[in-house]
Amino acid sequence: MIDCYQIESCQRIFNLRYSHFIHQTPLWRLPGRALGVNCAEVWLKLEHLQTGGSFKARGMLNRLLSNPIPPSGVIVASGGNAGIATAAAARELGVACEVFVPEISSPAKRARLAGLGARVVVGGAAYADALQACLARQQDTGALLTHAYDQPEVLVGAGTMALEIEQQGGLPGSVLVSVGGGGLIGGVAGWFGQRSRVVALEPELAPSLFRAREAGRPVDVAVSGIAADSLGAKRIGALAWEVTQAQVRDALLLTDESIRAAQLWLWKELKLAVEPAAALPLAALQSGRYLPRPDETVCLVICGANLDPASLN
Repeated sequence: MIDCYQIESCQRIFNLRYSHFIHQTPLWRLPGRALGVNCAEVWLKLEHLQTGGSFKARGMLNRLLSNPIPPSGVIVASGGNAGIATAAAARELGVACEVFVPEISSPAKRARLAGLGARVVVGGAAYADALQACLARQQDTGALLTHAYDQPEVLVGAGTMALEIEQQGGLPGSVLVSVGGGGLIGGVAGWFGQRSRVVALEPELAPSLFRAREAGRPVDVAVSGIAADSLGAKRIGALAWEVTQAQVRDALLLTDESIRAAQLWLWKELKLAVEPAAALPLAALQSGRYLPRPDETVCLVICGANLDPASLN
């Protein structure tokens, strides 16, 4: 289990040596009525403005800084965002990077990876297939494996975003977090614990945490839908499972229709161009799946922006 000391230590390293790479992203505070929500305030943590276009840069840089990197460099399997973050961190540190992506990864994300200098390999239909191909390749090359969501350093890095929220605004009443493999919610829940209500959000078509809770343990699930390239892990990560069992009470499912509506609303009303995975927190509010108290402050983690802008038309 990660702890607050590890998160604080990670943030100090980022601030002292890598503030040009890991940005303190804005916390946009709006009255609830501005988003059509009956609550006191809604905070939008604009983590889509992070290096690489997502929160993932925090965990991937921490993973690379915490381990010796062999001459073969680093290797990762990813639907896109973890790969982009790993490639950006590898370029920052001057090491080679190889990224295995599934066929469902978007052309925009693949292009971004290539632009960062990574070697991009398509490794099967879904994320799980890309991961298996990546693991086989890692055995041959000895490269440092960066997992998209299931390594302690990755959760600790993600936790620095939660620490940053508290430093910027104090403790919110609740924090709404999109879940794929669980790296983000593991870090957020690891920092806030029971001090704020951390709410896990998944698409109905990619319910890895929700089904694990039904089964009482992590299980494989079928994954598809609008956010599958970002939230396409077929099984919740072991570390996130441990943290969320202890710290997260609510795990909610959202329809693709509500996610798409929230994504378009963020663009049309607030001019925030974000990928579907980043729209789940707003979808939870606007669809009524999460009902805040009238006096509540709700923080929405806007987690990523690696999308094709044409998809917002």
